[in-house]
Amino acid sequence: MTRMPALYIGHGAPPLLDDPNWSGQLSAWAGDLPRPKAILIVSAHWESAPISLSASGVELVYDFGGFAPKYYQMRYDTPDASALAQRIASLMPSTEPVHQHVSRGLDHGAWVPLKIMYPDADIPVLQMSLPTQDPERLLRIGERLRPLRDEGVLVIGSGFLTHGLPFLKEWRIDAAVPGWSRDFDLWAADALARGDVDELSNFGAKAPGMPYAHPTVEHYTPLFVTLGAATTPDEPGIQVIDGYWMGLAKRSLQVA
Repeated sequence: MTRMPALYIGHGAPPLLDDPNWSGQLSAWAGDLPRPKAILIVSAHWESAPISLSASGVELVYDFGGFAPKYYQMRYDTPDASALAQRIASLMPSTEPVHQHVSRGLDHGAWVPLKIMYPDADIPVLQMSLPTQDPERLLRIGERLRPLRDEGVLVIGSGFLTHGLPFLKEWRIDAAVPGWSRDFDLWAADALARGDVDELSNFGAKAPGMPYAHPTVEHYTPLFVTLGAATTPDEPGIQVIDGYWMGLAKRSLQVA
């Protein structure tokens, strides 16, 4: 079986579904990947400890407000993923117990990009919660998930490389890019290009644009699950998507 890569993607708000530029980039990226047997996605929008897993066959989570009614009627009904849930639980150490959340579906950090990347919804999908914001612990969790890639599972960390929503002044897709967003993005691009995991982990002290780029850090830290799942975390990945959306950095990464 082909080893799957691991990804870190910017997921966007629901209007991403109507943005032909970025949605086209995500669709083309998915088309270039081997077809996954299953998908495990870690979204910024589910912070819960211990590690929790979503359930198949339950309603999506519409965890947003102020958007058009059509977004609250969307569906993404994927096949049963209980076998993947059992496999994930078997990979985790006793210090990282896994809770099966029987009533929680996918939130928009998962289903919005996946509707673009895999619109037929014919691949089993599980969402895993972020149990911590500590990069070192997330790297270890990602390392535990690494064997899934040899089993055809696509591991995705879903966030946004900058996410200073309180500091945005324009709400247009082509809004001007704030200096704090550009500075953080270019710092991260350089560190990713060098495979400098230590630099990326020490973003609070090292990254320009803080804390404006991430007044809370949950959109950045899924990156460390992705890097932990990499065969060699400190080997540079491929920065597949860059640029900005509403002034926020949509830079996205693929690691081998």
